[in-house]
Amino acid sequence: MELHHLEAFSAVMSAGSMTGAGRLVGRSQPVITRMIQELEQEIGYALFDRKGPRVTPTQRAFLLYDEVERSLVGLAAIRASAQAIGADAATPLRIAATPALGAALVPRAIAALATRDTPLDVQLRSASAEHVVQALLARTVELGIATLPLDHATLDIHYLFEAPCVAVLHDAHPLAGHDLLTLPEIAKHPLVTVANRYRLRRRIDAAFNEAGLHPRIALETNASLNAVMAAQAQLGVALVDPATAFGTRIDGTVVRPIAAAIPFLYGVVTLPGKALGADARALIDALVRVSLDLLPDAVQHPASHHDLLMARGAHPLQPHPTGVPA
Repeated sequence: MELHHLEAFSAVMSAGSMTGAGRLVGRSQPVITRMIQELEQEIGYALFDRKGPRVTPTQRAFLLYDEVERSLVGLAAIRASAQAIGADAATPLRIAATPALGAALVPRAIAALATRDTPLDVQLRSASAEHVVQALLARTVELGIATLPLDHATLDIHYLFEAPCVAVLHDAHPLAGHDLLTLPEIAKHPLVTVANRYRLRRRIDAAFNEAGLHPRIALETNASLNAVMAAQAQLGVALVDPATAFGTRIDGTVVRPIAAAIPFLYGVVTLPGKALGADARALIDALVRVSLDLLPDAVQHPASHHDLLMARGAHPLQPHPTGVPA
């Protein structure tokens, strides 16, 4: 399997046609078509359904695309590192983070280190928590920031953070004038929230179930910022993580605390046995300070609390007495 075959495949997946893929990679349409045919012949199955000039990816193509993209990203990182080594320059610090944490925490942590003599060279990629872990295991990034669970034997958790979820409302919403919102009050209005049922959504549902409430879901989404924008559009009350609510404030909305323990949990992870550079260590420390400054009532836990945090559901866990990892 040749690299140019994989690059052609990735280009066709992005462009939606052989001609468009050719423009992306500087090749003619017949050359792209031939490379795709060669790749299909080698792997033994069709990647595209062909109907005239357009092509439609098969289900197998989508599955293969995830693998190919990880490989191409990793190769690009190797090329960048090789060039940096050849120029006696520092290699960039590569980070993968969930969208909320990447938008709210990482830029602030980088800015907190801006007074250093040598500025940070960072590459930040946003991805789901599952893909953050995959990027670490594939060694395409050095640092991961993701929501719990993060119970992977092949990862080192540096520390865990907990902060209460909040409600975001349009500033003209009937509940906007309340200083504190209860679940019964929220349940009277359409709810906008996240969709991943094995992470934050699981704790949101548990809190309402324990209260005997069944709110009407007006919108569920895979990104908290979408929920906040829905609140701005007056679709309902957005119940979201505090990183999004306080880190990416939207005009026309207000943030209100909730009188229920719905914890937002995340951690900072790296690969075990891999020596961290000074930039990575400095950023890991800066993320602690940013988290405590940005997120009201944020609590830092040691990595050993992972299972306790996951097991307790919506019930609070006492913070680590020193506020630092054990």
